[in-house]
Amino acid sequence: PAARLPPRTFRSYLPRSHRTYSCVHCRAHLARHEELISKSFQGSHGRAYLFNSVVNVGCGPAEQRLLLTGLHSVADIFCQSCKTTLGWKYVSAPHLLQALPEG
Repeated sequence: PAARLPPRTFRSYLPRSHRTYSCVHCRAHLARHEELISKSFQGSHGRAYLFNSVVNVGCGPAEQRLLLTGLHSVADIFCQSCKTTLGWKYVSAPHLLQALPEG
């Protein structure tokens, strides 16, 4: 039997008229500035941003991680174009979204 190929992923391009965030390695568009919720997070490698929505990212499996705010279900996210790890996302944390710091 023939091997199944993974589904083809198409890159999304955000409008040039908008300020955007992109992958530092391949420059793939990731998010519009309007999708930025907060810059008040600290990751293991420095400052971290929280976005409402992003494009051109893949997601790893969910896992439990001990963060500064306790144990949470999170998944790593990576650039769909060059596979660079970008950070992680909350899989389920509605109580944290209610208590986000301003900024």
